[in-house]
Amino acid sequence: MLPNFSPREATAAWKAGWETKVQAPFARFRQTFEGSDFALPGSAPILLKSRAKRVLLEPGLDPSLGRIGPLEVRLATTKSEIRRAQRLRFRVFYEEMSAVPTGMAALKRRDVDAYDAICDHLLVIDHAATEAKPFRKARPKVVGTYRLLRQDRAEAHFGFYSSGEYDLAPLLERHPGKRFLELGRSCVLKPYRTKRTVELLWHGIWTYVLHHRIDAMLGCASLEGTDPDRLALPLSFLHHHARAPEAWRARALPERYVAMDRLAKEAVDPKAALMALPPLVKGYLRVGATFGDGAVVDRQFGTTDVLVVLPVSAIAARYIGHFGAGADRHAA
Repeated sequence: MLPNFSPREATAAWKAGWETKVQAPFARFRQTFEGSDFALPGSAPILLKSRAKRVLLEPGLDPSLGRIGPLEVRLATTKSEIRRAQRLRFRVFYEEMSAVPTGMAALKRRDVDAYDAICDHLLVIDHAATEAKPFRKARPKVVGTYRLLRQDRAEAHFGFYSSGEYDLAPLLERHPGKRFLELGRSCVLKPYRTKRTVELLWHGIWTYVLHHRIDAMLGCASLEGTDPDRLALPLSFLHHHARAPEAWRARALPERYVAMDRLAKEAVDPKAALMALPPLVKGYLRVGATFGDGAVVDRQFGTTDVLVVLPVSAIAARYIGHFGAGADRHAA
Protein backbone atom coordinates (compact mmCIF):
# COMPACT_ATOMS: atom_id res chain seq x y z
CA MET A 1 0.00 0.00 0.00
CA LEU A 2 1.41 3.44 -0.96
CA PRO A 3 2.12 5.87 1.90
CA ASN A 4 -0.53 8.53 2.36
CA PHE A 5 1.54 11.73 1.78
CA SER A 6 0.05 15.17 1.87
CA PRO A 7 0.93 17.34 -1.19
CA ARG A 8 3.47 19.27 0.90
CA GLU A 9 5.07 16.04 2.20
CA ALA A 10 5.18 14.55 -1.32
CA THR A 11 6.93 17.66 -2.65
CA ALA A 12 9.48 17.55 0.18
CA ALA A 13 10.16 13.84 -0.42
CA TRP A 14 10.63 14.38 -4.18
CA LYS A 15 12.98 17.31 -3.54
CA ALA A 16 15.07 15.28 -1.09
CA GLY A 17 15.38 12.42 -3.59
CA TRP A 18 16.39 14.81 -6.39
CA GLU A 19 19.10 16.43 -4.25
CA THR A 20 20.47 13.06 -3.11
CA LYS A 21 20.42 11.16 -6.40
CA VAL A 22 21.01 13.87 -8.98
CA GLN A 23 22.28 17.19 -7.70
CA ALA A 24 24.91 15.91 -5.26
CA PRO A 25 26.64 13.47 -7.68
CA PHE A 26 26.59 16.08 -10.43
CA ALA A 27 28.09 18.68 -8.10
CA ARG A 28 30.90 16.25 -7.21
CA PHE A 29 31.51 15.63 -10.93
CA ARG A 30 31.72 19.35 -11.69
CA GLN A 31 34.02 19.94 -8.70
CA THR A 32 36.38 17.26 -10.01
CA PHE A 33 36.46 18.18 -13.69
CA GLU A 34 35.27 21.75 -14.15
CA GLY A 35 37.86 23.83 -15.95
CA SER A 36 39.99 20.76 -16.73
CA ASP A 37 40.63 18.73 -19.87
CA PHE A 38 38.66 15.49 -19.63
CA ALA A 39 38.75 12.60 -22.06
CA LEU A 40 37.42 9.08 -22.11
CA PRO A 41 40.03 6.45 -23.06
CA GLY A 42 40.59 6.50 -26.80
CA SER A 43 38.50 9.61 -27.34
CA ALA A 44 39.26 13.21 -28.25
CA PRO A 45 39.56 15.60 -25.31
CA ILE A 46 36.36 17.27 -24.15
CA LEU A 47 36.63 20.74 -22.72
CA LEU A 48 34.10 21.27 -19.97
CA LYS A 49 32.75 24.77 -19.63
CA SER A 50 34.38 26.79 -16.93
CA ARG A 51 33.32 30.00 -15.27
CA ALA A 52 36.77 31.40 -16.09
CA LYS A 53 36.72 33.12 -19.47
CA ARG A 54 39.82 32.89 -21.69
CA VAL A 55 40.90 36.14 -23.29
CA LEU A 56 40.46 35.45 -27.01
CA LEU A 57 43.33 37.67 -28.05
CA GLU A 58 46.40 38.47 -26.01
CA PRO A 59 47.38 42.13 -25.61
CA GLY A 60 50.04 43.67 -27.81
CA LEU A 61 48.87 42.41 -31.21
CA ASP A 62 46.44 44.38 -33.36
CA PRO A 63 43.75 41.91 -34.52
CA SER A 64 43.78 43.46 -38.01
CA LEU A 65 46.90 42.04 -39.66
CA GLY A 66 46.65 43.18 -43.27
CA ARG A 67 44.47 44.26 -46.15
CA ILE A 68 44.32 44.11 -49.95
CA GLY A 69 41.41 46.13 -51.33
CA PRO A 70 38.18 44.90 -49.69
CA LEU A 71 39.85 41.78 -48.26
CA GLU A 72 41.17 41.95 -44.71
CA VAL A 73 43.08 39.31 -42.74
CA ARG A 74 42.51 39.47 -39.00
CA LEU A 75 42.42 37.40 -35.83
CA ALA A 76 39.09 36.42 -34.32
CA THR A 77 38.44 38.37 -31.13
CA THR A 78 35.00 37.06 -30.15
CA LYS A 79 33.29 33.70 -29.82
CA SER A 80 30.89 34.83 -32.53
CA GLU A 81 33.78 35.22 -34.98
CA ILE A 82 35.08 31.76 -34.09
CA ARG A 83 31.62 30.34 -34.76
CA ARG A 84 31.67 32.01 -38.18
CA ALA A 85 35.00 30.31 -38.92
CA GLN A 86 33.49 26.98 -37.84
CA ARG A 87 30.51 27.50 -40.16
CA LEU A 88 32.88 28.22 -43.04
CA ARG A 89 34.83 25.05 -42.27
CA PHE A 90 31.59 23.04 -42.24
CA ARG A 91 30.57 24.48 -45.60
CA VAL A 92 33.91 23.59 -47.23
CA PHE A 93 34.79 20.30 -45.49
CA TYR A 94 31.32 18.75 -45.20
CA GLU A 95 29.18 20.32 -47.91
CA GLU A 96 31.74 20.80 -50.68
CA MET A 97 34.17 18.00 -49.85
CA SER A 98 33.45 14.53 -48.50
CA ALA A 99 33.88 14.83 -44.73
CA VAL A 100 31.34 12.91 -42.65
CA PRO A 101 29.88 15.06 -39.85
CA THR A 102 29.35 13.81 -36.33
CA GLY A 103 25.86 14.18 -34.90
CA MET A 104 26.70 17.47 -33.18
CA ALA A 105 28.42 18.94 -36.25
CA ALA A 106 25.44 18.01 -38.42
CA LEU A 107 23.04 19.53 -35.91
CA LYS A 108 24.95 22.80 -35.47
CA ARG A 109 26.26 22.92 -39.06
CA ARG A 110 29.63 23.92 -37.66
CA ASP A 111 32.96 22.07 -37.72
CA VAL A 112 33.87 22.05 -34.03
CA ASP A 113 36.39 20.23 -31.88
CA ALA A 114 38.05 20.71 -28.50
CA TYR A 115 41.10 22.42 -30.02
CA ASP A 116 39.05 25.45 -31.10
CA ALA A 117 39.01 26.64 -27.49
CA ILE A 118 42.81 26.87 -27.21
CA CYS A 119 43.70 28.10 -30.69
CA ASP A 120 43.82 31.51 -32.32
CA HIS A 121 41.72 31.78 -35.48
CA LEU A 122 42.88 33.67 -38.55
CA LEU A 123 40.07 35.05 -40.75
CA VAL A 124 39.92 36.56 -44.21
CA ILE A 125 36.94 38.93 -44.45
CA ASP A 126 35.46 40.44 -47.62
CA HIS A 127 34.17 43.90 -46.75
CA ALA A 128 32.53 44.17 -50.19
CA ALA A 129 30.27 41.19 -49.51
CA THR A 130 27.89 40.77 -46.63
CA GLU A 131 26.03 37.93 -44.99
CA ALA A 132 22.76 38.60 -43.21
CA LYS A 133 20.65 36.62 -40.77
CA PRO A 134 17.10 37.33 -39.60
CA PHE A 135 16.97 39.95 -36.84
CA ARG A 136 20.71 40.58 -37.17
CA LYS A 137 22.68 43.37 -38.79
CA ALA A 138 24.48 42.41 -42.01
CA ARG A 139 28.19 41.69 -41.51
CA PRO A 140 31.18 41.44 -43.87
CA LYS A 141 31.58 37.90 -45.16
CA VAL A 142 34.16 35.46 -43.74
CA VAL A 143 35.71 33.76 -46.78
CA GLY A 144 38.85 32.09 -45.43
CA THR A 145 40.27 30.77 -42.18
CA TYR A 146 43.31 29.14 -40.57
CA ARG A 147 43.69 27.75 -37.06
CA LEU A 148 46.88 28.57 -35.14
CA LEU A 149 48.12 26.64 -32.10
CA ARG A 150 51.29 27.72 -30.32
CA GLN A 151 53.44 25.14 -28.56
CA ASP A 152 53.05 26.70 -25.10
CA ARG A 153 49.26 26.47 -25.33
CA ALA A 154 49.42 22.94 -26.76
CA GLU A 155 51.64 21.73 -23.92
CA ALA A 156 49.41 23.39 -21.32
CA HIS A 157 46.41 21.40 -22.59
CA PHE A 158 46.51 18.21 -24.66
CA GLY A 159 49.27 18.59 -27.24
CA PHE A 160 49.20 19.35 -30.94
CA TYR A 161 46.31 18.15 -33.08
CA SER A 162 48.84 16.56 -35.49
CA SER A 163 50.06 14.25 -32.72
CA GLY A 164 46.95 12.16 -33.37
CA GLU A 165 48.53 11.20 -36.70
CA TYR A 166 52.29 11.73 -36.28
CA ASP A 167 54.84 11.02 -33.56
CA LEU A 168 56.00 14.57 -32.90
CA ALA A 169 57.88 13.89 -29.66
CA PRO A 170 61.29 13.10 -31.28
CA LEU A 171 61.03 16.20 -33.51
CA LEU A 172 60.26 18.47 -30.56
CA GLU A 173 62.99 16.85 -28.44
CA ARG A 174 65.58 17.50 -31.16
CA HIS A 175 64.82 21.23 -30.98
CA PRO A 176 64.58 22.18 -27.30
CA GLY A 177 63.92 25.84 -26.73
CA LYS A 178 62.47 26.39 -30.20
CA ARG A 179 58.93 27.71 -30.48
CA PHE A 180 56.65 25.64 -32.72
CA LEU A 181 53.38 26.79 -34.25
CA GLU A 182 50.81 24.34 -35.61
CA LEU A 183 48.80 25.40 -38.66
CA GLY A 184 45.54 23.61 -39.33
CA ARG A 185 41.90 23.61 -40.43
CA SER A 186 42.66 25.88 -43.37
CA CYS A 187 39.94 26.51 -45.93
CA VAL A 188 38.79 29.19 -48.37
CA LEU A 189 35.43 29.57 -50.11
CA LYS A 190 35.67 28.39 -53.72
CA PRO A 191 35.17 31.82 -55.41
CA TYR A 192 38.00 33.24 -53.27
CA ARG A 193 40.65 30.62 -54.01
CA THR A 194 42.88 33.15 -55.67
CA LYS A 195 46.44 34.34 -55.31
CA ARG A 196 45.25 37.44 -53.43
CA THR A 197 43.42 35.47 -50.72
CA VAL A 198 46.29 33.00 -50.24
CA GLU A 199 48.75 35.89 -50.08
CA LEU A 200 46.69 37.56 -47.35
CA LEU A 201 46.55 34.34 -45.33
CA TRP A 202 50.32 33.98 -45.53
CA HIS A 203 50.76 37.63 -44.64
CA GLY A 204 48.65 37.06 -41.53
CA ILE A 205 50.64 33.96 -40.57
CA TRP A 206 53.95 35.79 -41.12
CA THR A 207 52.82 38.70 -38.92
CA TYR A 208 51.74 36.25 -36.20
CA VAL A 209 55.04 34.34 -36.46
CA LEU A 210 57.07 37.54 -36.01
CA HIS A 211 54.97 38.74 -33.09
CA HIS A 212 55.26 35.46 -31.16
CA ARG A 213 58.90 34.81 -32.22
CA ILE A 214 58.02 31.43 -33.74
CA ASP A 215 60.96 29.25 -34.89
CA ALA A 216 59.13 26.56 -36.86
CA MET A 217 55.70 25.70 -38.22
CA LEU A 218 54.10 22.30 -38.65
CA GLY A 219 50.72 20.83 -39.43
CA CYS A 220 48.81 18.34 -41.52
CA ALA A 221 47.90 19.14 -45.12
CA SER A 222 45.35 17.07 -47.00
CA LEU A 223 45.10 15.43 -50.40
CA GLU A 224 41.51 14.62 -51.30
CA GLY A 225 40.72 10.91 -51.35
CA THR A 226 41.37 7.90 -49.11
CA ASP A 227 43.01 5.52 -51.61
CA PRO A 228 46.79 6.06 -51.46
CA ASP A 229 47.28 4.15 -54.72
CA ARG A 230 45.20 6.76 -56.56
CA LEU A 231 47.47 9.40 -55.01
CA ALA A 232 50.67 7.52 -55.82
CA LEU A 233 52.10 10.29 -58.04
CA PRO A 234 51.82 13.26 -55.65
CA LEU A 235 52.72 11.18 -52.59
CA SER A 236 55.79 9.74 -54.30
CA PHE A 237 56.85 13.21 -55.48
CA LEU A 238 56.71 14.56 -51.91
CA HIS A 239 58.65 11.55 -50.62
CA HIS A 240 61.44 11.69 -53.21
CA HIS A 241 61.72 15.45 -53.80
CA ALA A 242 60.45 17.20 -50.66
CA ARG A 243 61.13 14.88 -47.73
CA ALA A 244 62.15 16.69 -44.55
CA PRO A 245 65.81 16.36 -43.50
CA GLU A 246 66.35 13.99 -40.60
CA ALA A 247 66.61 16.81 -38.04
CA TRP A 248 63.14 18.08 -39.00
CA ARG A 249 61.43 14.81 -39.83
CA ALA A 250 58.51 13.20 -37.99
CA ARG A 251 57.05 9.80 -38.77
CA ALA A 252 53.39 8.79 -38.97
CA LEU A 253 52.18 6.73 -36.01
CA PRO A 254 52.83 3.01 -36.63
CA GLU A 255 49.17 2.04 -36.62
CA ARG A 256 48.33 4.80 -39.14
CA TYR A 257 51.46 4.77 -41.31
CA VAL A 258 50.93 4.69 -45.09
CA ALA A 259 54.05 4.49 -47.28
CA MET A 260 54.49 7.48 -49.59
CA ASP A 261 57.14 6.02 -51.94
CA ARG A 262 54.57 4.18 -54.02
CA LEU A 263 56.46 4.89 -57.22
CA ALA A 264 60.21 4.72 -57.84
CA LYS A 265 61.91 8.11 -58.09
CA GLU A 266 62.65 7.68 -61.79
CA ALA A 267 58.97 6.94 -62.47
CA VAL A 268 57.80 10.28 -61.04
CA ASP A 269 57.05 13.06 -63.52
CA PRO A 270 57.63 16.18 -61.38
CA LYS A 271 55.56 18.46 -63.61
CA ALA A 272 52.56 16.12 -63.60
CA ALA A 273 52.96 15.55 -59.85
CA LEU A 274 52.90 19.29 -59.11
CA MET A 275 49.70 19.64 -61.15
CA ALA A 276 48.15 16.86 -59.06
CA LEU A 277 48.95 18.54 -55.74
CA PRO A 278 46.37 20.76 -54.00
CA PRO A 279 47.10 24.52 -54.17
CA LEU A 280 47.79 24.65 -50.42
CA VAL A 281 50.49 21.98 -50.62
CA LYS A 282 52.05 23.69 -53.66
CA GLY A 283 52.06 26.91 -51.64
CA TYR A 284 53.91 25.21 -48.80
CA LEU A 285 56.48 23.89 -51.27
CA ARG A 286 57.08 27.33 -52.79
CA VAL A 287 57.66 28.87 -49.37
CA GLY A 288 60.25 26.21 -48.50
CA ALA A 289 58.39 23.53 -46.52
CA THR A 290 59.32 19.86 -46.47
CA PHE A 291 57.23 16.82 -45.51
CA GLY A 292 57.24 14.06 -42.92
CA ASP A 293 57.74 10.31 -43.26
CA GLY A 294 54.54 8.52 -44.19
CA ALA A 295 50.98 9.62 -44.94
CA VAL A 296 47.81 9.04 -42.88
CA VAL A 297 44.33 8.24 -44.19
CA ASP A 298 41.61 10.30 -42.47
CA ARG A 299 38.34 8.57 -43.30
CA GLN A 300 36.14 11.07 -41.46
CA PHE A 301 37.37 13.91 -43.67
CA GLY A 302 37.84 11.76 -46.77
CA THR A 303 41.49 12.76 -47.14
CA THR A 304 45.04 11.45 -47.08
CA ASP A 305 47.17 13.66 -44.85
CA VAL A 306 50.84 14.57 -45.00
CA LEU A 307 52.86 16.39 -42.36
CA VAL A 308 54.23 19.80 -43.31
CA VAL A 309 57.36 21.05 -41.53
CA LEU A 310 58.62 24.59 -42.10
CA PRO A 311 61.45 26.07 -40.02
CA VAL A 312 61.37 29.86 -40.25
CA SER A 313 65.06 29.76 -41.19
CA ALA A 314 64.13 27.70 -44.29
CA ILE A 315 61.56 30.17 -45.66
CA ALA A 316 62.70 31.28 -49.10
CA ALA A 317 64.31 34.73 -48.93
CA ARG A 318 62.15 36.03 -51.77
CA TYR A 319 59.02 35.45 -49.67
CA ILE A 320 60.44 37.25 -46.66
CA GLY A 321 61.34 40.10 -49.00
CA HIS A 322 57.87 39.99 -50.54
CA PHE A 323 55.99 40.32 -47.25
CA GLY A 324 58.66 42.46 -45.61
CA ALA A 325 60.95 41.54 -42.74
CA GLY A 326 58.53 43.41 -40.48
CA ALA A 327 55.37 42.09 -42.21
CA ASP A 328 54.57 45.57 -43.52
CA ARG A 329 53.69 44.88 -47.16
CA HIS A 330 49.95 44.55 -46.59
CA ALA A 331 49.75 46.27 -43.22
CA ALA A 332 46.20 47.36 -42.44
